Amino acid sequence: MHLLPIHSSISYALIPRHPNELGLGLTGWLVVVFTNNTTPIENRLSYLCISNRNDVVAHTADIISTLEFNHTGELLATGDKGGRIVIFQQEIENKRQPQYRSEYNVYSTFQSHEPEFDYLKSLEIEEKINKIRWIPQKNAAHFLLSTNDKTIKLWKISERDKRPEGYNLKEEDGRYRDPSTVTSLRVPVFRPMDLMVEASPRKVFANAHTYHINSVSVNSDNETYLSADDLRINLWHLEITDRSFNIVDIKPANMEELTEVITAAEFHPHQCNTFVYSSSKGTIRMCDMRASALCDKHSKMFEEPEDPSNRSFFSEIISSISDVKFSHSGRYMMTRDYLSVKIWDLNMESKPVETYQVHEYLRSKLCSLYENDCIFDKFECCWNGNDSMVMTGSYNNFFRMFDRDHRWDVTLEASRENSKPFQVIKPRKVCAGGKRKKDEISVDSLDFNKKILHTAWHPQDSIIVVATTNNLYIFQDKMN
Repeated sequence: MHLLPIHSSISYALIPRHPNELGLGLTGWLVVVFTNNTTPIENRLSYLCISNRNDVVAHTADIISTLEFNHTGELLATGDKGGRIVIFQQEIENKRQPQYRSEYNVYSTFQSHEPEFDYLKSLEIEEKINKIRWIPQKNAAHFLLSTNDKTIKLWKISERDKRPEGYNLKEEDGRYRDPSTVTSLRVPVFRPMDLMVEASPRKVFANAHTYHINSVSVNSDNETYLSADDLRINLWHLEITDRSFNIVDIKPANMEELTEVITAAEFHPHQCNTFVYSSSKGTIRMCDMRASALCDKHSKMFEEPEDPSNRSFFSEIISSISDVKFSHSGRYMMTRDYLSVKIWDLNMESKPVETYQVHEYLRSKLCSLYENDCIFDKFECCWNGNDSMVMTGSYNNFFRMFDRDHRWDVTLEASRENSKPFQVIKPRKVCAGGKRKKDEISVDSLDFNKKILHTAWHPQDSIIVVATTNNLYIFQDKMN
């Protein structure tokens, strides 16, 4: 393990070396860790190896709840349970230096949502950020959608490095002048100033969801987007805030007849008329908005028959899909259930073309996972830029990567304790039973309070991000 300072005073890099384990010519990963807490933003970045924060308990408000790269990968947005959004920017000078290209520094931070109270239903509305989605950039400013359980907001993030001076009716400190004192006219001019990044809410989309919003997806037409809750999916126009169009409604007339809920929804990356939504029963429905205005009748349904030998009391719970993602090419679709990741060909509904077991060794532990509610954890998944690899999280701060071309997989750990200077970080293996080898960890010693639910992959580069409670780990493929 080599300790390399990334020429900045705020972060260090660790390079674990395991040349033959990463495939595709990858020779290791470089990691930078950011810690999120309630201290001022400039003090939130900490050293991976120098600062030992094991004695610090993360406040609930600091727990990271979503991650999202923008379409170029230059910006990385994170949301937390306190309603805050922190945006990191890739250092421009480091893009030309491969060994340092994963350095991201804080670009902007702002409060997106505040806690609210629904007086009609006597219900508290949490400020937690459920999803962040970037709008493709059209000008110098950046736009993103963020949502909590009930309200979606469109934010504009822009830079300002000049300020106007020389007003006729206003002093430099902002106070208005008496017009009678103006004896001559001046032409206002722009003066250089320190760069300032501003985040301003441009639109607020509210009062459209009775249940908690779990998904937001921007359409490929860049004009509309969908939002989904447990029972309904709404279609919005980015310029219209006072109304939306309900395109899916699975709420039964009698709620006692409810058998499934919507767990995730996403637009196709290229076909603006096509979207999919997944359910708690393990099915994925594809809908075509050209067929009818209300898409209650799907055009395709993807479902894998259950193996009778694996049938148990927990079968329906673990078959619930927690995330669905189209590949960048639009040919495939990836779903994540509790124990596995499945790749579906959009032209074949009967079964997935690929199935990857994430932590099959937990099948024998489902009873205890049910008792501590971990069985209801919602893990996300993501594709790499060319759709050749996928990644998802697990317990004990483990995350799994699968190479689709070479049928290779690896388990890595995002942990401060195991990331010490000059120590080689090796892939981790879990022993499900029998005699445990020296480098393996027993399934009984896994910490289910340490979990990686949120992951993101840079759209153009070999840079990945995983979140563990209030820590953000950024890994990159080591370049020689």
